[in-house]
Amino acid sequence: MTDRTTNVDDLPMNARGISRRAALRGLGVTMALPWLEAMGGAGVARAAAGANLPASIPLRMAFVFTPNGVNYPHWVPQGAGRDYTLSPTLEPIAPVREHVNILTGLTLDKARANGDGPGDHARSSASFLTGCQARKTAGNDIHIGISVDQFAARQVGRQTRLPSLEIGCEGSRLAGSCDSGYSCAYTSNISWRDEDTPVPKLIDPGDVFDQLFGDAAQSASRRAILQRRASVLDFVADDARRLDHKLGMSDRRKLDEFQTSVREIERRVQRALSESDQAEMPDATRPSGIPRSITEHLDLMYDMLLLAFRMDVTRVATFMTGHGGSNRTFPEIGVTDGHHNMSHHRGDEQMVEKIRKIDRFYVERFARFVQRLAETPEGEGTLLDHCMIMFGSGISDGNRHNHENLPIVLAGRGGGTIDTGRLVQYERNTPLCNLYVALLERMGCDVASFGDSTGPLKALSG
Repeated sequence: MTDRTTNVDDLPMNARGISRRAALRGLGVTMALPWLEAMGGAGVARAAAGANLPASIPLRMAFVFTPNGVNYPHWVPQGAGRDYTLSPTLEPIAPVREHVNILTGLTLDKARANGDGPGDHARSSASFLTGCQARKTAGNDIHIGISVDQFAARQVGRQTRLPSLEIGCEGSRLAGSCDSGYSCAYTSNISWRDEDTPVPKLIDPGDVFDQLFGDAAQSASRRAILQRRASVLDFVADDARRLDHKLGMSDRRKLDEFQTSVREIERRVQRALSESDQAEMPDATRPSGIPRSITEHLDLMYDMLLLAFRMDVTRVATFMTGHGGSNRTFPEIGVTDGHHNMSHHRGDEQMVEKIRKIDRFYVERFARFVQRLAETPEGEGTLLDHCMIMFGSGISDGNRHNHENLPIVLAGRGGGTIDTGRLVQYERNTPLCNLYVALLERMGCDVASFGDSTGPLKALSG
């Protein structure tokens, strides 16, 4: 891929300031910079929702998938508009309530059987970002459709080093049957390059770090650097010092804060590598560098996503926290039973309580991510102001396996085009893909329709 970054030695301080593609370099390491005042105007407002207007600060879009739906009665808030009460499951959102919208009524029709019988978990993940019906097969003749992230990456991906970023917390299987005759490719992936090509996700934080700081061909040497406890910043220090002399006081402080955050993530990646090296190897091969704590794993991957957006390495991302039908356990919150098994609770109160704990846990980790985005200054606002982050599942109530009234949260103001802090209630069976059309428009994509959409979702701008 062609390198579009600029070395700081080639950065004259003129009326235009520093290039948005400026990067620090050293010994094969490239580190993109966060947005700085020296990069130009900080205007963030767009004249109207979906207006394709230039802006010095880019929009970012991400989709976070959680498996197995939720216990919907304990998830859905009460009220309407700004006058609503968070449900027990959504209480962790309280500190960032002003930055998010809760969307109800959205539906994923193509996750329904539509004559294909059982297999809701496979369909829920396969159709989550495609809005298409998966061909029911466990063979190699899989067929679905391009996902919204890859649709966007085709049009805006050339503006960044990585057209898109795909991350997750559970490994992928691309062969065999994983759900009632559906291929494991459907349960393991939400990002699809085309009708039969899933985009692999990274689940090792170290691999994600390598993606952010250089070409895949150099990842092995960079991993060795991390294992020796060296820092990426050590290799770009000279470049950073030269840049520091070109910046004002405010930008110097931002650059220092950014480098501190990179060092902190490196420290956590190194600790995860150490844990993997010291852990007793199970029968199956364990990917190196993955934290044993699911809390740490989720948080670290969210932080990698934040770093990718802050550096403008990519503007489009997906995060699959668990594969469709995931049976992960959560001993850290007192749930040692499998998630998928618990979702089929049939009204058993003990099982329902465990599902509520899992649902709330996923919301807590997401809320932390949103808070960190909101605390990251960018231009005249925050990084979150220039993001659109969708969090949700392709199943509504895990016990019922229904696909209407999906649990959807949308965080970020979309560069001033989204009015946040509301419970927005849509008519039942409104296509989830209508939301995707609205987000694609805001990203500046040429889109008439997507999946089973009937038009762009209304009322996002108030």
